[in-house]
Amino acid sequence: MTNPIQALQQQRLLLQLEYQAEKESFRKQTEEMGLLRKVKRGDAWYPLKIGKSYYNSLNQLVVEVYRQGDEEIEHNFEFGKPVCFFSVGEKDQIKYFSFTGTVSYVDGDRMVVSVPDNGQLIDVQGAENVGVQLFFDETSYKMMFDALDRVIKAKGRLGYLRDLFYSRQQAETFSFAPMHFPYLNRTQEEAVNKVLRAKDVAIVHGPPGTGKTTTLVEAIYETLRRENQVLVCAQSNMAVDWISEKLVDRGINVLRIGNPTRVNDKMLSFTYERRFEAHPDYELLWAIRKAIRELRAHRKRGDEKYHQKLERLKERATELEVRINAQLFDEARVIACTLVGSANRLLEGQKFGTLFIDEAAQALEAACWIPIRRVSRVILAGDHCQLPPTVKSFAALKAGLGKTLMERIVDNKPEVVTLLKMQYRMNEEIMRFSSDWFYGNQVESAPEVKFRSILDLDIPMTWVDTSQFQLPENEESLFKEEFVGESFGRINKAEAELTLMALENYFGKIGKQRILDERIDVGVISPYRAQVQYLRRLLKKKDFFKPYRHLISVNTVDGFQGQERDVILISLVRANDEGQIGFLRDLRRMNVAITRARMKLIILGDASTMTRHPFYKKLYEYIDAL
Repeated sequence: MTNPIQALQQQRLLLQLEYQAEKESFRKQTEEMGLLRKVKRGDAWYPLKIGKSYYNSLNQLVVEVYRQGDEEIEHNFEFGKPVCFFSVGEKDQIKYFSFTGTVSYVDGDRMVVSVPDNGQLIDVQGAENVGVQLFFDETSYKMMFDALDRVIKAKGRLGYLRDLFYSRQQAETFSFAPMHFPYLNRTQEEAVNKVLRAKDVAIVHGPPGTGKTTTLVEAIYETLRRENQVLVCAQSNMAVDWISEKLVDRGINVLRIGNPTRVNDKMLSFTYERRFEAHPDYELLWAIRKAIRELRAHRKRGDEKYHQKLERLKERATELEVRINAQLFDEARVIACTLVGSANRLLEGQKFGTLFIDEAAQALEAACWIPIRRVSRVILAGDHCQLPPTVKSFAALKAGLGKTLMERIVDNKPEVVTLLKMQYRMNEEIMRFSSDWFYGNQVESAPEVKFRSILDLDIPMTWVDTSQFQLPENEESLFKEEFVGESFGRINKAEAELTLMALENYFGKIGKQRILDERIDVGVISPYRAQVQYLRRLLKKKDFFKPYRHLISVNTVDGFQGQERDVILISLVRANDEGQIGFLRDLRRMNVAITRARMKLIILGDASTMTRHPFYKKLYEYIDAL
């Protein structure tokens, strides 16, 4: 048995390495990277229009800002991320303002940022040529370090779970007759029963298209027949939004801590902030807060009467806040937030029977320990054969920081895991390769999708080998990758052109009317950001695609996690004489890419480069034999 305390101390050291690596990368980005590049990466908005400022329902000073231009660039701003403001002076000198803010929410090209209430916002409002950029996220690391320190020292239930997760000791279970769910398949039913029987831990392992979310929602619904309230977390805001929306559709009262990535009325209606504002006592609270601000603005030093009045008002405001907060938490059956968001002061003192972590295979172990301290048992759902957590430090990755809590428990306790085995997304031939390579050939296709296709007698998967190609306008083949800098990776312009030619050709076979009538949707995926941006520009330029633009999305593999399309094209980019394929060696990324397609998958890549790796060789041969 691994000594859990030593293993967690080692994790802390590796997290420290990752912290330093990310801090250094942020320093470089701030000091050395040009403004235009930051904007292109989606890490800055410039120029910026500063809108109104006001106090939100949580009594935070917020300011609205609007992006002017570059609307087509996909940005990386979302709820909870720290930002800093800057102004651009003569000779393009960038001057940073001396405070940081936090993104409250983003809606298209409008962002609301909460800022310190100390008068510094006036400097930004009075400045010219202002911009905003992402800042280093110190808070998330602090919370992960705190969580590790707490679990290293833990006694009681938290200490028990720590020792259990690191050992081969059998997890405890309740015993009762299995329940039947008519609308779940056999392995989904098994997974829900395993969750309900678990005293300590259970894992729902959901390969692509197997209905992991459906299963998880059912498990949460059934758990709520036995418990009053559960905590539901995920690594990203997007994953929290997705599971929250499904729970709300099931008729469950969800309280979402933090703001959603997609700002619409349905999503906002179950956020803490919106519910707080809708509470009957809120108007009175708002009036008291306003009176406090006015008193402070006109304070007279040493005036005892003023001081007593201020204290009375503050006490009354706190009393109301506590009352509203208690009522919102009492009414909710599910509290939903990100893993880091579970450290929010609103959750102070809250305890839960069960914690559900979705997309657990994408979260660093340290982040999972943040909410585990509040609960007695843990249910993890995800797929460790898909996207791993992001680790920037190569040394930390090599030493094992990328190993997730989910993988650790899968290794130590196979008996708590249920693999979902029936997929409802892909044509059988698209699914079979992934099932063979990643899931021991255990995943099957539901009869209704087994033979799905767009065209009769169509081959569901094709590989366009760019090493055999030459574009008509070029004398020599230009299917070679170029390196365009650390943050964007690589680009292969000829392959991008060919990707859109392949799509145009396929659309020609289907016919315009049918594409529009049936809303046949397409995803174009590339592992490299530079290639994604180049493909987006090409797509915009080509008139042929004008009627179909609303049906086509272009993104990185990470951007497509959890999504699906009728047709998927993958541009692999790598083409060199050395057979170097860089991070395409991380096969989990490729598993995500090839399993997004429902009916047609077209891969474009240089087979002579790619097939030196056994995975791509096998994939190429598999497609060739179809």
